[in-house]
Amino acid sequence: MKEKVKLLEVKNLQKHFKIGKKQVLKAVDGISFDIYKGETLGLVGESGCGKSTAGRTINRLYAATSGQVIYNGEDTQVKKSMKDTKEINKKIQMIFQDPYSSLDPRMTVMEIISEGISNYSPHMGKKEKLTKVHDLLELVGLNKNHANRYPHEFSGGQRQRIGIARALAVEPEFIIADEPIAALDVSIQAQIVNLLKELQLDKKLTYLFIAHDLSMVKHISDRIAVMYMGNLVELADSGELYSEPLHPYTQALLSAIPLPNPEIERSRERIILTGDIPDPINPPSGCRFRTRCPVAMDVCAKVVPEWQEVKQDHFVACHLYR
Repeated sequence: MKEKVKLLEVKNLQKHFKIGKKQVLKAVDGISFDIYKGETLGLVGESGCGKSTAGRTINRLYAATSGQVIYNGEDTQVKKSMKDTKEINKKIQMIFQDPYSSLDPRMTVMEIISEGISNYSPHMGKKEKLTKVHDLLELVGLNKNHANRYPHEFSGGQRQRIGIARALAVEPEFIIADEPIAALDVSIQAQIVNLLKELQLDKKLTYLFIAHDLSMVKHISDRIAVMYMGNLVELADSGELYSEPLHPYTQALLSAIPLPNPEIERSRERIILTGDIPDPINPPSGCRFRTRCPVAMDVCAKVVPEWQEVKQDHFVACHLYR
């Protein structure tokens, strides 16, 4: 069996935002996980749980409040020289959620994709750059005639393909895909996911795939981490998480996914979460999920559950598994 090699280590990462003079929003509040070379880690949870903030903090679009992000053995959160910073930026790229706002409407597709090439390969000739952009467009399912057009001339799915080509232009190793299919029609979502899978094999890429749609995440992820109000509540292999979810929140999320078999769908029990999502500025004591949890106990209000490995490579933060 081939040994797994850690590409990224996230250790107790926190990102807090000041709201007014005294209040603090703990968007990401002490999460830890590893990502191995060549794999896809899915990061899922409801809107507002902090998953996109986590992705942007890992990519240093946001400065971390505390914690470490270690990439290839190097702490990316420590201040570095311009040269070292540029090298890390080249290796870690991002695909953004909204293909309508993430592309500059005043730039042609050629300018959008070649911007990174010009930045990281300033000595590349004009003809070579043009050839590279044409190759990238064909790689993502477009054609070279699209290079002179503007973003408004494309559909949402085509714009996201341009965003993917832009990320690939500097030949990264690791891509953070921040809800890359959320703004697209359902018919287009599977096409983009399949494209990302093909590119991963072809380019030997590693992904952090952020999403709120658990049904689509299963098709691309090797492992899945579930996030709730700034904390990780469960992490396991994709197949195991779907077949044997341990955390009550994960169980509720999975129960909401419709099944293609009508008989099983009619007979299975849907877990309905009661109560409102708590105020993220003033979260509940102990376990943050306890106010909506169908099996909450007294200890859940008093003690923050420990992040622990309850089965091999299956981690959960829940008092049910102490």
